[in-house]
Amino acid sequence: MSSEPIVRIAARGDGVTASGIHVPFGVPGDQLRADGSLVEGPGHQVPSCRHFPTCGGCQLQHLTDNAYADYCRSRVEGALAQHGLSTVIRAPHLSPPHSRRRATLRALKTGNRVMLGFNEGGSNRVVDLFECHVLRPELFALLAPLRRLLATILPAKRAGEVHLTLADQGVDVLLKGVAVEGLEAVESLTEFCEANRLARLSIDDGFGPEARYEPRPVTVGLGGVAVPLAVGAFLQATQDGEAALVDAVREVTEGAGQIADLFAGLGTFAFALDARVVAAEAARDEVLALKAASNRSGGSVVADHRDLYRRPYDRTELGVFDAVVLDPPRSGALEQVKELAASPVPRVAYVSCNPATFARDAEILVAGGYRLSWVRPVGQFRWSTHVELAAAFSR
Repeated sequence: MSSEPIVRIAARGDGVTASGIHVPFGVPGDQLRADGSLVEGPGHQVPSCRHFPTCGGCQLQHLTDNAYADYCRSRVEGALAQHGLSTVIRAPHLSPPHSRRRATLRALKTGNRVMLGFNEGGSNRVVDLFECHVLRPELFALLAPLRRLLATILPAKRAGEVHLTLADQGVDVLLKGVAVEGLEAVESLTEFCEANRLARLSIDDGFGPEARYEPRPVTVGLGGVAVPLAVGAFLQATQDGEAALVDAVREVTEGAGQIADLFAGLGTFAFALDARVVAAEAARDEVLALKAASNRSGGSVVADHRDLYRRPYDRTELGVFDAVVLDPPRSGALEQVKELAASPVPRVAYVSCNPATFARDAEILVAGGYRLSWVRPVGQFRWSTHVELAAAFSR
């Protein structure tokens, strides 16, 4: 019987043959037979979780670590190739199982039962999680008590959201779509928080998040600095993934005296750099956190409240910096990159959560005279199709 090899994995997780046939759960090294059956190769492993593949939290749990690393590498190589670029792709960093420190889960009340977990892949149906191999144990341990709490405050046949983040003081919980009315409901919230030693619990009833329980100011350690953690503020998904990205940025910017950290967030990179750093960020709460943390740590980081999409640093402003760090949202940093490409900045560290927009921006930088020295893929979202990276550009 004739067969055709699987040669790559597509962006959504299907295997693809050389002729373009998409095969669910196909892995490079597999063979697709003419009758549609799949002969598994060495890249397969037995998925560890009972919820795979129904749960949309993981798409690639059937891959071995080597096969998953190859997938992360190929996503970056493929994105660059579409823009005529190639470079050294360093060994990917893969976050280990049970390391995700933040997650957004869906909750659905049906009768007296509350289902809590990720959505099914490509669906709005909630997978009620009774095990999870990506979440930190501190987060997963809250699912059972959260079900009991939500049974009393989540409206019937209504979906809500549960945002979990591991902070320095414990787990920070944000609930959306719930109804907390009356003294009894308020008291149940406090009892829940105390019993589970939460760092904070916030409610968003449609008018923005409001902290209902926060016995101590909530912080997150970044570069050895305790930074105030605003409700819903962005953090890298895993601590080890953050460390890999920080190490890459430090390597690119080593020796620089003046650095611009653009799209700085809470200061993941700014506080880790041994230099004077101007940290530009559009979100008001993050800017206030940057300022407060910088004042406590000695003031080596200067916060600039600035929307880099509407008002990017121009080539003249950029000229005073020895290096620039970029960590934009998924849409990339198109307008800012155009100014960078025309600037004299000698080094750029680009951190991205989207290989496609990174490659688009990289093409502009290379056309402006930069050399793309290397890229390191980072798989923080274990067994998912989501690939992040850090890259080095130099003149």
